[in-house]
Amino acid sequence: MLVLVFFPRSVATRRGKRTYAYPRELRHWHVGPTAGPAATATEYERAVFRALSALIGEERDEQLAIDRHFELLKEFPRDLMSLKRAQLICFYMGRPDTSLKFVEQVLPENQDQNYIYGMLAFPLLELGRMDDAERAARKGLAINKNDCWSQHNLCHVFQQECRFKEATEFMKSCSPSWAACSSFMLTHNWWHVAVCYLEGEFPTWKVLEIYDHNIMTELEKTDCEAAEVYLNALGLLLRLHIRGQVDLAKDRLAALLDALKNETIWHVEWLLDLLVLWALSSMGEITRADSLLESLRSRVSSMDTKRQQVMQKAIQLAEGVHEYGKGDHKKVFDILGPDFDALSHKMIGASDEQVDVFNEVWYTVLINSGESSKAIEVLDKQIAKREGAPFLWRLLEKAYTLDGRAADASVASEKADALQAAYSQ
Repeated sequence: MLVLVFFPRSVATRRGKRTYAYPRELRHWHVGPTAGPAATATEYERAVFRALSALIGEERDEQLAIDRHFELLKEFPRDLMSLKRAQLICFYMGRPDTSLKFVEQVLPENQDQNYIYGMLAFPLLELGRMDDAERAARKGLAINKNDCWSQHNLCHVFQQECRFKEATEFMKSCSPSWAACSSFMLTHNWWHVAVCYLEGEFPTWKVLEIYDHNIMTELEKTDCEAAEVYLNALGLLLRLHIRGQVDLAKDRLAALLDALKNETIWHVEWLLDLLVLWALSSMGEITRADSLLESLRSRVSSMDTKRQQVMQKAIQLAEGVHEYGKGDHKKVFDILGPDFDALSHKMIGASDEQVDVFNEVWYTVLINSGESSKAIEVLDKQIAKREGAPFLWRLLEKAYTLDGRAADASVASEKADALQAAYSQ
């Protein structure tokens, strides 16, 4: 008989409660035959084996894996584990359109499952279809109010639409249900709350309280996945740093340095590697940062030609992040070029909200490099999408001031202040 052995990170139990997998957490599996003949395998086992085989070994082919998952799910549409795995492949390829097609293919056979609506909501929001994503998430929650993937995706919608107060209140009301979540999902949901506090310019102590008491305390648990905690912690500290809270960020980075220099957490996630690279560079650990960057280059050089071409953007971003950590903003500008957009770097395995921090880095680099006209151009475009984000208006104020447009700077400042005041009520 053919045995399929999976090691998904969050399908294990925690404190006796069963959870299910989310993006980023279905990366560890093995496939192999037992001593019996493969001919005795069931049709389902054969289909899963075929799909997984395309992801393993030197012949790894992600497009083939996608094609085989479509075939698998056509025959076995109730296999939500394989659906989640298929979505994960799409996530790391930056293909939310394909991820959505997977869900739509099996939705008719799974309308009674709350999980399916969280899986539907995520690619919808990544495609900018916020109304549809909100309806899907709410449908999942109507079936099971404790479905933390639907909770998470509804928060994404609130955050993207600058409904920061609504987002924080909603997520905090859901937080008692997160006890059974994996390290990533627990700390990531709290990360969303903290980022919404930051974006709405709530008092900084609210952000730090979440970092100290809801994110970092996960490391005290015996079943903690430390790398997943660091990913969310560093993503938050980088945002604090960008917003001028340099000392607060560095105080907390200092406590993490020994762990971040440990190579056992490198290459768990591309996104984590980039954040560690920034942390090491900004804390003066240049030798270790250089080693990490060289290791990333080595990883890409060992890939097939097609994948190397895709991942060159990731290396470019890594080089820019390295220089940003060292404070050389002009060099960052030279590396990333005038038309940088972090959303075109989704191959690092990041949602729009996660990767957006690198756009914030970019806006800051433009201003600090004296590229005021370019900064005004890109900020105007971003504000057209998210007019309710005070930080974007404050950056625009700086760009206008640098460009000698005092009246426009004053208008931007007033807009930011009005938004901040409205969120604090």
